[in-house]
Amino acid sequence: MPEDFIHADFKLGKLDITDLDVNPFQQFTRWYKEVQTAGVTEYPAMTLATCSSEGRPSARVVYLREFNVRGFVFYTNYHSRKGHELALNPLASLCLFWKELERQVRIEGRVEQVSSDESDAYFAGRPRTSQLGAWASAQSEPLESASDLESRVEEFRERFANEEIPRPSHWGGYRLVPDRFEFWQGRPSRLHDRFMYGLDDDGSWVLDRLNP
Repeated sequence: MPEDFIHADFKLGKLDITDLDVNPFQQFTRWYKEVQTAGVTEYPAMTLATCSSEGRPSARVVYLREFNVRGFVFYTNYHSRKGHELALNPLASLCLFWKELERQVRIEGRVEQVSSDESDAYFAGRPRTSQLGAWASAQSEPLESASDLESRVEEFRERFANEEIPRPSHWGGYRLVPDRFEFWQGRPSRLHDRFMYGLDDDGSWVLDRLNP
């Protein structure tokens, strides 16, 4: 994507608070569609930050698989480090950064597991090799060697050779239910535009501009 195209379509003028939708979900949808239109690669990638019960943070990149007014969904092994941390401390944050458009969205809130039906439906649509990997990998646990993992993959390949692969009970989706959004638009001289949506006591969203 030529740089001048992105600048022409997405970077003219400063953002005013009146340019944003009063609903952060609608504003996210608007930006997400513009990212897709601009041809940004890996646009669903987002950093997920969790924290242990002792206050030790950890972060990793996951993929945004679904979003709507209920929240933002990603999938993983429930026995992974992030799974253990979310079980003890369900508060987490997401950060999506789209370098080509100089845009960033930060989302904070409480995380919950999606329903079994939702996880089953998503797992059924995954490539068969990825399904096997979900069975074979004890995610985040020590691994003696890569060949050990490959051997386990082959074991499950033989086990499910003539049938559909069911979703393992230790694998599924999480949904982050937001109570805070921040939309960031890069500007020259680091005079960036930042807008924060926070939930009021009555459940309505309050929008403020922040200093860069």
